[in-house]
Amino acid sequence: MSDAAAAQGPQLQEWTEKITEGRFDGKNLIVTGAGSGIGRATASRIVREGGRVVGVDVSRERLDDVAAELGERFHPIVADITDEEGVAGIVDAAGATIDGLANIAGIMDRMQPTHEVDRALWDRVLGVNLTGTFLLMQAVLPRMLERGTGAIVNVASEAGLRGSAAGAAYTASKHAVVGLTKSSAFMYANSGLRINAVAPGGVATNIEGTFASELGAARVQRGMALIPSIAQASQLASSISYLLSDDGTNLNGVILPSDGGWSAA
Repeated sequence: MSDAAAAQGPQLQEWTEKITEGRFDGKNLIVTGAGSGIGRATASRIVREGGRVVGVDVSRERLDDVAAELGERFHPIVADITDEEGVAGIVDAAGATIDGLANIAGIMDRMQPTHEVDRALWDRVLGVNLTGTFLLMQAVLPRMLERGTGAIVNVASEAGLRGSAAGAAYTASKHAVVGLTKSSAFMYANSGLRINAVAPGGVATNIEGTFASELGAARVQRGMALIPSIAQASQLASSISYLLSDDGTNLNGVILPSDGGWSAA
């Protein structure tokens, strides 16, 4: 990397997606956050590999755009994953057979340390990132257990592995997602289910981190300086779809850092 490139920060990775035809033939999966970013890329990957996707987002406009692109195997559902009635509607739309769940929907915090976090932000970040993930898992697990098969992939973060990647609220939420994933993987290991998580590093999506804290900016930006590169959303979709598919056999309770090597720094 040249000095000029280094001064501009991490660069977007170059990569060409390669579809595995038929990998999700006959499979029915739920993907949250499907209107944009990693969720949209994951829904697209699964559909193009033969699967049916119930795509969840809070934005009807974004979902309509995805549906126009992906066609009849993409079924859009506008819902709030923090609302139990909304979650029930998602599961009902999916039907009795749910082969996989990708918990991708999430929001960022404002990079604030604990003493600067207001209660409303804390509740909102934990609600979407953790409670929404929990509610969907809780809703689909009985159907998976009845069939004795199923795969769940939660999206954690580098902030679920370290303390230097985000503010207190987001970091706490993603550490909790890691714990929820590991506990569930252990509990259901003998039931035919696989439950894993990916921990993205820097990804080019529409979710941007806002630095509302002088202290937070000074500290977190030092950690972010170690990011080797920015991934495309489709690269995270590749990691997620791998864990959801039968190719992920024997992987259970894994927290997969899909971060270009950031976690090795």
